[in-house]
Amino acid sequence: MRLRYGVPLGITAVAAAGLLYSAGFEARFFRLRRVTVPVLPSGMRPLRILQVSDIHMVSGQRKKQRWLRSLAGLRPDFVINTGDNLSDPEGVPEVLDALGPLMEFPGAYVFGSNDYYGPRLRNPARYLVEKATGRHGLNGNPPAVGAIHNPWEDLRDGFDAAGWLNLTNTRGTLKIEGVSVELTGLDDPHIKRDRYAQVAGGPSGTADFSMGVVHAPYLRVLDAFTADGYPLILAGHTHGGQLCIPFYGALVTNCDLDTDRVKGLSTHTAEGRTSYLHVSAGCGTNRYTPVRFACPPEATLLTLVGRE
Repeated sequence: MRLRYGVPLGITAVAAAGLLYSAGFEARFFRLRRVTVPVLPSGMRPLRILQVSDIHMVSGQRKKQRWLRSLAGLRPDFVINTGDNLSDPEGVPEVLDALGPLMEFPGAYVFGSNDYYGPRLRNPARYLVEKATGRHGLNGNPPAVGAIHNPWEDLRDGFDAAGWLNLTNTRGTLKIEGVSVELTGLDDPHIKRDRYAQVAGGPSGTADFSMGVVHAPYLRVLDAFTADGYPLILAGHTHGGQLCIPFYGALVTNCDLDTDRVKGLSTHTAEGRTSYLHVSAGCGTNRYTPVRFACPPEATLLTLVGRE
């Protein structure tokens, strides 16, 4: 009896414990990542950016809502929301309530695919297949049939009413205590809504600092921003890999970005130029896969300082 059933029962117990930990604890173990980025012109005062991403709000997630509200205590210079706020068509009021204190600060946003469309149950192994084939989202895959449309217009109207800049394939400028920050944004490349031609040309030269913002860090977008001379790009989408292997890291990024840059600060080079890239691991999950392992949910406070 012990030989035949001991090992399978042990494996089952370990798997159950891992699932309980990843869903019951780590997925709600919110943390703040702090990063310093040397990108500002010499002599310019530091800027503090709070990046929130991939909230994937589901009605009733009170702990997540309280944590998001508490981030206002950091008093950033401005806030960047890199999309995927929803994982529930009924979640818009709770997103706006949770981000309410942060919307007292200057800010800007782009949307991700989950802002436009409701989540679907899918086999997690498909992410490995997509990595192997190089097909992600609508990039090489057929359009989804019967997709649920989220009320993204209500989310947009709430952000706009608070004064946040809508960076959907456009540019905008924030004034921060006499400092002008030019933001160039794109709609989500994961569902092929990015239109870089509409914003191409690089920084205008009229602002004190310029940066790029996008939800999913696809290489075509990173190449374009970098080649055009943006010193910093902010993105989300990857969930940091979501289910990672300790001492190894992420298995997938859900786009064509390599796993070495699945989260945190790195660099990107294109056409002889180099930009800093920050990818947020986000603070939520798809409602059908509410687990994280070796990849806690997060927001990031980026302190921009003068170039070395």
